[in-house]
Amino acid sequence: MPPLVLPAAVAGEARTAAVTVAVTNGVQFTGAAGKPLHAHAGGVIRVRGYFYWFGQNAHGNNRFRFISVYRSTDLRTWEFRNHVLTQSSAPELKVAGLWRPKVIYNARTKQYVLWMRKEKKEGDFSQGRVAVATSPTVDGDYRYRGSYRPLNDKSFDMTVFRDDDGQAYLISTTNAQEDLTIFRLTPDYLRVAARVTTLRGVKREAQAIFKRGGVYFLVSSGVTGWQPNQAKYATATRIAGPWSRMADVGDSIAYGSQAAHVLPVQGSATTSYLYMGDRHANAWGGKINASEYVWLPLRFPSTRSLSMRWYPRVSINTATGVVRGLGSGHAYEIVRARHSGKCLTVRWSSRADGAGTAQQPCGTAASQNQHWQVLGLGNGYHQLVARHSHKCLTVPSSSTASGVRVTQRTCGTGANQQWRLTRTTGGYYRITARHSGKCLDIRYGSAASGVRAIQFTCKGSANQQWRRAGAPY
Repeated sequence: MPPLVLPAAVAGEARTAAVTVAVTNGVQFTGAAGKPLHAHAGGVIRVRGYFYWFGQNAHGNNRFRFISVYRSTDLRTWEFRNHVLTQSSAPELKVAGLWRPKVIYNARTKQYVLWMRKEKKEGDFSQGRVAVATSPTVDGDYRYRGSYRPLNDKSFDMTVFRDDDGQAYLISTTNAQEDLTIFRLTPDYLRVAARVTTLRGVKREAQAIFKRGGVYFLVSSGVTGWQPNQAKYATATRIAGPWSRMADVGDSIAYGSQAAHVLPVQGSATTSYLYMGDRHANAWGGKINASEYVWLPLRFPSTRSLSMRWYPRVSINTATGVVRGLGSGHAYEIVRARHSGKCLTVRWSSRADGAGTAQQPCGTAASQNQHWQVLGLGNGYHQLVARHSHKCLTVPSSSTASGVRVTQRTCGTGANQQWRLTRTTGGYYRITARHSGKCLDIRYGSAASGVRAIQFTCKGSANQQWRRAGAPY
């Protein structure tokens, strides 16, 4: 496509340098002083060269606390701007659940309009409402405008979309989460004017919509609570449809994520489309604010088809618009001992600190205690993070002794949770603890199920060699 001519900077506009940054997937993002960014289930709007990322910022019990906004020019370095909506913003919000905040700008009223899903509280989804707030500035304090059911339909997950012509739409999960309904908004974007169309019987939520080359793409998740599932998409050349049948995109668990937003990254060379997903901590027994993020570049094999593959890191240049994946591998892996063919497993699927590891017959998609995120730390070492518990493979007490049992423990910065993966002959790996230089080993070289994993002096034996493969999810 021809290069885009960008307007000269105006007052208050960020000047975006042609700097390429890299974002690591499957981790919490952090801002100033290493504080986690709480923009869960959120959306992004670009204003005068800045990207503003709105999201949910919850209490420790998962209840609504803030809708927070952060600002960036490069999508990696984020500055906290404001809690734009809080429990004190309106009496109705003192006890409330607000999710999936999305902001669109109304050029006619010169207002930024914030839409959200509203329920009574986490775990009580009887209200089924949408909520609306407005501000004359993108990161100012938003005025709460109230909540309602769109055309009396009970609404669950939702998003909003502003089309090229300025018309805006609400896309809502309706009919007890059986359908997706597209509603046209009033000219001020504050209420629903009419029902445009309904995709019936699709059972989808966590929807994200964008437009590319005159084609609308609607990405969504299945209805499985906090657990990730197969992402799907549908397309149309008119927002009223007809919409295509849902097709799969990505793997069967969307790489451990759920769609939040798709961001067009428009630059001087191209426009890329960035999938922004949440890896919900609730899936491993955590809380919303411990959740992580998965960002992946979308690809378009044809004008109406979509693909997405896993990358451990993503390269972004917001000046040129180029977004591409870095590295290879799988979102989660199994680690199989060469001598026995059995898999490294957290015993009894325990989520407790100190739970031991052993070899067990390799299982199925349900065997999350055998699924490991192999997380590169950028220093030549990796953490091995158990999917079911989100805890790290650990040598207890940083012991350097041979024969010490290897366990799981809450992830930290210790060298006893850092492992070097060295490729050996036959496609196997030696897994070496950083603090001790000793190898991950199955005791006595036994092939029996349930035998413990330990650290031991590296000898190159088959019980110290491990095959990595994608987890069977």
